[in-house]
Amino acid sequence: MQIQVNAGKGIVNKEARGGWAEGEIRQALDERFGGDIARIEVHLAGGTPDKGGASDKRCTMEARLPRHGTVAVTLHASGTDAAFRGALDKLRHLLDNKLGRAADHRRRDS
Repeated sequence: MQIQVNAGKGIVNKEARGGWAEGEIRQALDERFGGDIARIEVHLAGGTPDKGGASDKRCTMEARLPRHGTVAVTLHASGTDAAFRGALDKLRHLLDNKLGRAADHRRRDS
């Protein structure tokens, strides 16, 4: 499973955060879904505080599944860590539903 982390404007410590994010993804997904995922792309982006209101952080995660296409989730939060962790939880849930259904379908066909 390849992991690529992209951090846009408004994200501090981009390189350290990239290494941290990769470790968190591997810990959360590799054991259960590692064989089903070819690549994960993470896009971290900061908000635009000059427009007023709280600075909003966004995390989008795309998982490329060779047999099922690409799935993606996005989460907005007040902080980068909260956006990342929330998006990772959403992705884990989505993969569990999508790949769990495929496994159930294969079991019924046998």
